[in-house]
Amino acid sequence: MATDQPCYTVIFESSAEYPSAAELRTALEKGSDDVKLEALRKIVVSTINGNPQPSLMMPIIQFVMPSRNKQLKKLLHFYWEVCPKYDENGKLKQEMILVVNAIRNDLQHPNEYIRGATLRFLQKIANESELLEPLIPTCRACLEHRHSYVRKNAVFALFSIYREFENLIPDASELMSTFLAAETDSTCKRNAFIFLAHCDLPKAVDWVLSNHENIPTLDEGLQMSVIEVVRLDCKNDSTHRARYIRLIFELLNVSSHAVKYEAATTLTLLTQNPAAVKASASTLISLIIKESDNNVKLIVLDRLEALRAKHEHILDGLIMDVLQILGNSDMDVRRKAMNIVLSMTSSRNVEEVALFLKKQLLRTQEKAAEFDKASEYRQLLIQSIHVTAIKFSEVAASVVLALMEFLGDSTSSSSTSTALDVIAFIREVVDKFPHLRSGIFDRLVANLSDIKSGKVFRGVLWILGEFVGIQESYASASEAAEAIRQCVEGIRTCIGEIPIYVESAQEENATEEKTLPKEAGAGKPKLLADGTYATETAYTAAGSSGLRNEKTRPPLRTLILGGDFFTGTVLAVTLTKLVLRFDGLSSEQADSNTLRAQTMLIMTSIIRVGHAKSSPALGAPLVQIDEDSTERIMNCIQTLSELSGGAKVDTDDEEAIVKEIFLRDTKKAFQRMISAQEKRAAEKREAETSRKTSAVQVDDLLSFRQFSKKGADQELDYDEDLGRATGATDVREDFISNLSRISQLTGFSDPIYVETYVKMHGFDIMLDVLLVNQTANTLQNLCLDFATLGDLKIVERPSVYTIAPHGFQSIKATIKVSSTETGVIFGSILWEGPNMSEACVILNDIHIDIMDYIKPAYCNEAQFRSMWTEFEWENRVNVNSSVSDPREYLKHVMKSTNMSCLTPEGALSGDCDFLSANMYARSLFGEDALANLSIERTEAGTVTGHIRIRSKTQGIALSLGDRITMAQKDSKPLSA
Repeated sequence: MATDQPCYTVIFESSAEYPSAAELRTALEKGSDDVKLEALRKIVVSTINGNPQPSLMMPIIQFVMPSRNKQLKKLLHFYWEVCPKYDENGKLKQEMILVVNAIRNDLQHPNEYIRGATLRFLQKIANESELLEPLIPTCRACLEHRHSYVRKNAVFALFSIYREFENLIPDASELMSTFLAAETDSTCKRNAFIFLAHCDLPKAVDWVLSNHENIPTLDEGLQMSVIEVVRLDCKNDSTHRARYIRLIFELLNVSSHAVKYEAATTLTLLTQNPAAVKASASTLISLIIKESDNNVKLIVLDRLEALRAKHEHILDGLIMDVLQILGNSDMDVRRKAMNIVLSMTSSRNVEEVALFLKKQLLRTQEKAAEFDKASEYRQLLIQSIHVTAIKFSEVAASVVLALMEFLGDSTSSSSTSTALDVIAFIREVVDKFPHLRSGIFDRLVANLSDIKSGKVFRGVLWILGEFVGIQESYASASEAAEAIRQCVEGIRTCIGEIPIYVESAQEENATEEKTLPKEAGAGKPKLLADGTYATETAYTAAGSSGLRNEKTRPPLRTLILGGDFFTGTVLAVTLTKLVLRFDGLSSEQADSNTLRAQTMLIMTSIIRVGHAKSSPALGAPLVQIDEDSTERIMNCIQTLSELSGGAKVDTDDEEAIVKEIFLRDTKKAFQRMISAQEKRAAEKREAETSRKTSAVQVDDLLSFRQFSKKGADQELDYDEDLGRATGATDVREDFISNLSRISQLTGFSDPIYVETYVKMHGFDIMLDVLLVNQTANTLQNLCLDFATLGDLKIVERPSVYTIAPHGFQSIKATIKVSSTETGVIFGSILWEGPNMSEACVILNDIHIDIMDYIKPAYCNEAQFRSMWTEFEWENRVNVNSSVSDPREYLKHVMKSTNMSCLTPEGALSGDCDFLSANMYARSLFGEDALANLSIERTEAGTVTGHIRIRSKTQGIALSLGDRITMAQKDSKPLSA
């Protein structure tokens, strides 16, 4: 008798439509084949769901088993698989003798389909020895059947029986050796070889060595089995390792992709020879290029990355082959391939890599229609070139000028993101490589007229104001002064005529309207079909002059007239920096005054446009300048007006302070930002390194491979063994944290005391429930029933238990989680009390903590802004806390929500009563959660403000908001 009951999927059945046992018996006796088929299907479903109906077994044997209908025979096999075959005493039922006889007849049936289907059925009941023992001779006879379908199923049927009961087939190895020698069908040979490898590995090895030359020409399935045998044999330090390596080398060139992948993986386990590693990597690369399924490409790329990490510099020569993978259209594949390329790049091949990336970049611009997701791919290429050029300075000069062609592309948001990536690259190159500044500045000034986006303009203006005219980048002071003069002239060209007036813009529009020809409608009588007259009039609509005038205006002038005063503020600060730097370089007071006057006129024009009472274009909205922009521009004007080029003695200190603010403090802020980014990258690398190495205690148990059993079933994976030896795979649970997860579900005075331990395991919630009978009575037919609220789903069906007086019962339940949403588990306990009366206890609710599914994550500013715009669900939480320090409250929120702060520490430093920070986290289900914290400290010493949470789904936004609200009530200084 089998002690373990098989597990089946519970299938829903409607009790309202389910027929009675008598109706099913009638359908089996008198119904047609279709009626019997439906009745038998309902009986199978009922049996799977826990209602076996043993009284119907005999009618099934009498009226269904003799049928010749193939569908009925197939469904009958399902019934024999799930029906109870033993009585209450554990003995085989008498009716099963008739079933065994029928199965034997089907195994001798002349139809090969019925024989094969019956043999497949025997694999499902391979743990029933009393049923199988009389069928063994018939199964062995099927090995000699003329049809391969019968023979291949006979091999696997015998294999399934042998795995459970070796004594039923004592001569299995001789039987399979004989069968394998005589068999010609490839599938039958594969099945027999697998059987032989399981029952007698040395004989399987002898077969491989004797057929060594023919293996590359064999069937794909048999080749996979041979590779598996090679791995099993090499676990025991086989003497045939050299012959195996030659065999695996030959299998690298077969046509099957699956065999090539397995061969490449096995080859690196058999030997660490550089030639073998290169051959394996080349095979993996060719698989990635030739395979059409992107999921397979990603899996093989992961294997290639693991191989590269283990053999770092051996694969550097294959970097050009890896670059060919970028021709794939899937962005995930491109990103993985690019990460591998960047890790393989060295000083020897960096020029070839940079040249290839530049060509790909130009192709995305010239043949954008041929590239799927061209803008996204272009952005990936620019970021990769950025990393390469900063790491290897010798290619920076050749790529930075080529990337400047993308500054003017602002046709879409993705194009603007690409241009911003180029700006970030240029900014870092200019900072790290002073000898390249002169050529970059000339190109930037020349390309100013092509830029259309305000964000890109602000980036370019900051670079020009921060680095143009720094004397260390030029041979002499006169050259630096000339560079500043040319830069200001280029900026003026992008602005157009000065001053900028809204009235002049309106006059331009009006003048253009006057010059346009007015075409009036021509009226002329026309005779209609009914004899009446009508007048036909035609009008020609002239194009909008305002739109045409927009195209002819200089780009910077267009932005300012369009209300982009943030860009105007950056322009004012840039011009102020250039003038202050020019004062220190030029000895001509007249030139300094001229330059100062021009820049001050530009600034006053910007403020005048912002205070205009009418719109610069007909139909365009009126945008007024904000107070911050006005104050900033006025500060610049005041700075330039009060500081003269020939500084007097009493103003030297003031001039030094102003120059420190404008010319050095911004540079220091940039340096802090760069150092913060480098620090975060170093922490990430250190975290990855620490994960690879784990501490081993001195008293840990040592495991020696040589002392292990030869027949041990373990993978040929030295990395996994090393992980076991170092303790990297051991997960140690903290006893105190386990106690904190115990929830009390009933009171101590209830008849049953219930408590549960809640454990999060991946996407499952495991409930370990302990029931204690606190009465002196036996509790019969006790049923623990759970229900859920939210995206939680009960997996198991409740069972019935009987608990002795003052006895204990442990019950385990599994609940599936499908999203990060606050869930509640509630339930009840039902049992039969005295006199068969029903008793019930309602359990306390279990609230699932979503913080177990939310982990801190990181994204850059562009990604945060893109997701913030895209996500539609927002939850606003008002802040009113007794915590006096805003930074302390930020730490409290981060700790409560498992979110990471994206705002650099440099931006949060200093003494201020206001604080604004961005936070980000990601759930195990791939859901992104964004948060913006804006708070201030009041005069009373409390913190007020709000937190805005955004996500793609409603659940995580509401759950995080509830979490913050609950944490806010308990908010205390973290140091307390």
